[in-house]
Amino acid sequence: MVAMAKRVKTFQITFADSGKSFYCGGERLCGRIEVEVSEVTRVSAMKVLALGCAKVEYAKGKQRCRQEAEYLRHEELLQLTEQPTDSDGSVVLRPGNKYEYKFGIDLPQQGQLVSSYKGKFGYVHYYVKALMERPQQPTLECKKCFEVEEPLDVNTPDLLSPAGGTKEKKVTIMFIPDGQVSLNAKIDRRGFCEGEDICINAKFENTCSRIVVPKAAIIAKHIYQANGRTKVFRQKLSAVRGNHIISGMCDAWQGKTIRVPKIKPSILGCNIIRVEYALMIYVHIPGSEKLILELPLVIGTAGLGSRSSSVSSQEGSFSNASQSWVSLRMSSQPPSYCDITKDCRLDQPLTPLLDDVDCDDSPIFMTSSAFQFPSPPAYSEADEECNGNPRMLPVC
Repeated sequence: MVAMAKRVKTFQITFADSGKSFYCGGERLCGRIEVEVSEVTRVSAMKVLALGCAKVEYAKGKQRCRQEAEYLRHEELLQLTEQPTDSDGSVVLRPGNKYEYKFGIDLPQQGQLVSSYKGKFGYVHYYVKALMERPQQPTLECKKCFEVEEPLDVNTPDLLSPAGGTKEKKVTIMFIPDGQVSLNAKIDRRGFCEGEDICINAKFENTCSRIVVPKAAIIAKHIYQANGRTKVFRQKLSAVRGNHIISGMCDAWQGKTIRVPKIKPSILGCNIIRVEYALMIYVHIPGSEKLILELPLVIGTAGLGSRSSSVSSQEGSFSNASQSWVSLRMSSQPPSYCDITKDCRLDQPLTPLLDDVDCDDSPIFMTSSAFQFPSPPAYSEADEECNGNPRMLPVC
């Protein structure tokens, strides 16, 4: 609502579907302009203007980089014939009455608009503006914003195809070779939606003398273009980590998952603003630069799964777990204290093993040398346990 000075009491825009969170290309945006006056007011014309544009603005040294691109412009003159007019053709609005002027705007077809966006150095903005022209009086304006989300289907052959790569890095100490670190990773597809899990299959090898840590993260890259210059803003959205790998050993991820958080879909059709995503699989090497492999991702609005399906699957697993817990038959008598074996592994103090430079990750810990291991099991028992659990393998 826009409250005006004495003569115009109310001048606002209301959309017909107030519960609609966003619009898509090809849809019709309907609404009305509501006017209420406190004094007799003459109106010569009532106009509706729908605008949508992208804008980039940032400083590059002393230079101010600015660029704009327009994606929507619609102007409509509303009819005032239903109301009594004066001799000069103007409409007279009187106090105590509420006046409504309906409008309808056909948005451009899909592919011609860009999804709404608000970033650090730019935005894509859509709004409807109402103009009330009055004889010998300033024109009054009010506006109301609306969101646009262009559909992006990831069920295409290109986005359903797997992606992967291999990277390796030679490590040195004071310019003396100290082995190398390598990784080989693959994902089943490149297109995902919010709430879906990305399954990572990867192998890491460490032949240097340092303890390394494999990690993975979903990265957003905001690309702004203005005055022939490009500015890139990177943002880490979510991350997972694996076990540390000591010298001469290797480790493997088999279906390790990282969930796509609640994020906006990729923006690929704008001339000056692009939002791209990538899965960054990397290895933290103390005293050296990270070994990084980036696999491009496309986040869409429709795909193989959805947030609702993933949530329902989680609820199903929780219900199954609760049913299995209820089905357990607990012993009527509690066990004797003498029958309980004390586990001393958590009683020993923890000593930092490696300081991780990533501020959002916790450091790795190992137990001190005073730790007393229990006696090893029989070989038959050890074989049975190792068959069911992943284990660190020596580098081949």
